[in-house]
Amino acid sequence: MYDPNGEWFKEGHGVDPDIEVVEDFQKLANGTDIQLEAGIEEVLKLLDSKNTFKKPKRPPYENRN
Repeated sequence: MYDPNGEWFKEGHGVDPDIEVVEDFQKLANGTDIQLEAGIEEVLKLLDSKNTFKKPKRPPYENRN
C-alpha cells in the first residue's frame, strides 16, 4: 500500500508513539496500565506548565429566521 505522497507503508502498522513506554505485563496483570498512566501524566504536565489549553470562545447563535 502507498500513501497520498506515493510512498510505501506497512499495512496495519498504526501510529508510532510520541513517548516510548515499555510494557510491564506483571503490572498490567495486577491492574496497573503504565502506558495509560504515562499518557495522563504527560497531559497533566502540558496543562500545568505552559497553560497551552485555552477554552474556545462560543460562536454566536445562528440566525434561523
